[in-house]
Amino acid sequence: MQGLGWIAAIFVGGLAGWIASRIMGANTGLLMNVILGIIGAIVGRFALGLVGVTTSPTWVSQGFAGLVGACLLIGLVRLVRGR
Repeated sequence: MQGLGWIAAIFVGGLAGWIASRIMGANTGLLMNVILGIIGAIVGRFALGLVGVTTSPTWVSQGFAGLVGACLLIGLVRLVRGR
């Protein structure tokens, strides 16, 4: 997460991962929520960039990118696993 410190990135990533797991109905733990949110922010920024949406290095926009990316990751895992 560019523009945020490590502690803020973990906090925002955890929050984004938790919200995504609730939206998608996934039963993930705290560590997986943080991982989903942080990796999801990278995936989300890329996916949003493909459709022409840019994110600024603020908590809100990085959280939104993390939420979008985490939902995409959960959906991709479900697609691969066949659920």
